[in-house]
Amino acid sequence: MRPSQLLTVLEREFLSAHSGQHTPVMLWGPPGVGKSQMVAQIAERHDMPVIDIRLSQMEPSDLRGIPFRVESHVEWAIPAMLPDTERHGEQGILFLDEITSVPPSVSAAAYQLILDRRLGAYEVPEGWAIFAAGNRQGDRGVTYSMPAPLANRFSHFEVDVNLDDWVAWAYASGIDDRLIAFLRFRPELLFEFDPSHNPVAFPSPRSWEFTHRALQKFGDLPDLLTGALQACVGPAAGIELAAFVENLEKLPDIDAIVRGETVPAPAETDLQYAVAAALVGRAIRHRGGSDAAVIHGNILDYAGTFTQREMGVMLVSDMHRAIGEELFSVPQFSRWAKLVADVMLYDV
Repeated sequence: MRPSQLLTVLEREFLSAHSGQHTPVMLWGPPGVGKSQMVAQIAERHDMPVIDIRLSQMEPSDLRGIPFRVESHVEWAIPAMLPDTERHGEQGILFLDEITSVPPSVSAAAYQLILDRRLGAYEVPEGWAIFAAGNRQGDRGVTYSMPAPLANRFSHFEVDVNLDDWVAWAYASGIDDRLIAFLRFRPELLFEFDPSHNPVAFPSPRSWEFTHRALQKFGDLPDLLTGALQACVGPAAGIELAAFVENLEKLPDIDAIVRGETVPAPAETDLQYAVAAALVGRAIRHRGGSDAAVIHGNILDYAGTFTQREMGVMLVSDMHRAIGEELFSVPQFSRWAKLVADVMLYDV
C-alpha cells in the first residue's frame, strides 16, 4: 500500500483508540522506506507523544518488569517506558519498532500487551494506539519468523514505495529541488535494494534524505561532493546525482520565468525535470504572499511551453499537491487545463 494511503490508515487507527475500535497495526517493508517516519508524522500531526520501544534490544523481563516482595506475595514493578497517563498523557502512540528482530522469548512477552493492552496488572491507557514495524525475512536484516499467535494480533500492511508520495513529502519537508528533479528524472532510483548483494549504502527514501543533507554541507566542495553523495546512496547513484547537479549550470533563468518573461523550455530531458522542480519550489516559497497569484500564473504559463505536455502536467500536478486548491483560482489555470485536456494524466 502506498504511503499516502497508509497515513490515512494510521490516522483512523489512532483516532479509534478512544472509541474501543482500535486494532494494532503492523507495517512490513524493507529498510529505509519510511515506516517509522509515517508513525512519527501521525504523532506530530496531533501533537501527541510516541513511545518508541525497540523490542530487539530487550529481555522478556524488560517488558513485564521486575518482581519484588510485598509481605507474603510478589508484585511487579511496571517499566517506566510503558505509557502512563500521568507521565505521558491520555493519548499517544506505543510504537514497537524492529519487532521482527525479536527472539521468541521476547515476542511471547509482548502477546498480552498487544492484544489485551495489558501486562499483568498494567493496562495501556485508553487513547493510546499500538503500532509496530519490521523488515521482511528476505531483506537481509536480523529477522525471525513472526510467530502465528503474535501475527494474529495485528492488522498487516505492506509499505510500498511511491514517487508521487515521496515528492509531496519532499516539497513539504524542504528537500533540495535538485534532488527532487533528479528522482523525477530517474524514478527507479528512489528505492534500489538487492538483498542478495547486501549493500552498505543504497538508494532509499531514508538515504535520499541523507543525500539532501550532503548537498547542503558539501555542495560548495566539488572535490568532496561526489564521495559524500556516494556515501549516502551508493557508488552508482551518487555518481549519477553528482553529474546531474553539475549539468544544472545550463539551467534556464528561473527568476526570469517567475517574473513572467519569455524563456524557452530546455531541450534536454534532465534540465526539463530540473526546471519543473525548481518552479514548484518557487511556488511553495511564494504561497500566501501578496504576489502569489501572479507568480503561480507565470509558472502555469511556462508549464504550457514544454514540447512534451506530460512534463507540464507533472509540474502542475506537483504544484497542486504542494499549494492546494488555491491554484484553481489563478486565471491561467483554466487556460492551461484546456491546453492539456486530452492528455488527462494529472491528478488535480
